[in-house]
Amino acid sequence: MTRRTTGLAILAMLLSTTPSMAKGPARPPLASVSHIAIYAEDLSKSERFYVQDLGAVKMPDPEASAGARYYFSATQFVEVLPLPSGNRSINRLAHVAFTTANAEAMRTYLAAQGIAVPGRLTSAPDGSRWFSVTDPEGTMVQFLQPPARLPDVPVNALSSHIMHFGFIIHNRANEDRFYKGVLGLRPYWEGGMRDDDTTWVSLQLPEGRDWIEYMVVGTPDTKGIPAGMSAANLGVLNHFALGIPDARAAYTLLWNGKRLDGQDQTPKIGRDAKWQLNLLDPDGTRAELMEFHAVGKPCCSPFRAPDPQH
Repeated sequence: MTRRTTGLAILAMLLSTTPSMAKGPARPPLASVSHIAIYAEDLSKSERFYVQDLGAVKMPDPEASAGARYYFSATQFVEVLPLPSGNRSINRLAHVAFTTANAEAMRTYLAAQGIAVPGRLTSAPDGSRWFSVTDPEGTMVQFLQPPARLPDVPVNALSSHIMHFGFIIHNRANEDRFYKGVLGLRPYWEGGMRDDDTTWVSLQLPEGRDWIEYMVVGTPDTKGIPAGMSAANLGVLNHFALGIPDARAAYTLLWNGKRLDGQDQTPKIGRDAKWQLNLLDPDGTRAELMEFHAVGKPCCSPFRAPDPQH
């Protein structure tokens, strides 16, 4: 082989390997949501709601000693944090979080995708590890690797599964570049109060059946809380959902246990054709109790992925 043909062969080999090399590290699996973190003005009132009404198990918060975690399963919880002193915002959403089996691999992957990540993970005494990034509109997104020894959480008679969380967005295309393009989420369902106005966009995790929900507000060129939006409306939009097999049975359980104080909602069929019951925590964050499966044809679009499992 001549020097010229040898050089051409090496060049061909380099060109053939460059595309795969340019991909960088593979994305670790994303199979479930971990938690939603919210601020509360009165922690004792929040505890009553999450423990007595929703049946969660209160445990210490390894991330913030002044807060608390309310577990629905060994790996899913609502994190309640004290409202920062002097806070004047109506926003009660602190962050949303996904579960990952390898936080460091996820951090490395996101960095390779051009996402700003911290220089290292944060670790807690229980062995959990995590890091946070911000999505294109500034919502904090955490990736949490649970500890090797999970907490002992009994089965919750109401629900043991946080199926999804939702939060306000303005620009679907920008958000999609992160959630779909980088994280690999896929369409599940979308709709709104009107058939011709899509304001709820559900994206399912790539290796699981939990999902996130864009709550589209404002216009694509804006960010943050729209001017004039009330705290009550914001709390309805920034929400989390507990999966239930039977809305009537869930409502009966709550009613018989006198666990509906201050709530004025009853079960109804949503636009996605699933039975649901909306409850509000003391600061207005919505806890949506939703059946796993639709009872008929949904509005606006078909379901494009399998439903969550119990």
